[in-house]
Amino acid sequence: MDKYLPIGSVVLLKNGRKKIMIYGRKQMHVETGEEWDYLACLYPEGNINEEFMYLFNHDQIDKVYYLGYEDEEEKRFVEENLIK
Repeated sequence: MDKYLPIGSVVLLKNGRKKIMIYGRKQMHVETGEEWDYLACLYPEGNINEEFMYLFNHDQIDKVYYLGYEDEEEKRFVEENLIK
């Protein structure tokens, strides 16, 4: 993947009914080892507990409601750590 949404972005997934907020990227499921593009929590509730954490890939996003904060540090981090 060549573009990741910034931390804090609020999205709705395909077939989703509730907005979620991205707070992690390029995440690996501990038990299965499967890698996901994003980790998110409910919006506006925030991180409640692990039962309400959502792992998903970019192609599952239906709509972006809010694009998180992006600056030079963010762009550099993405380039050096996420895009391979």
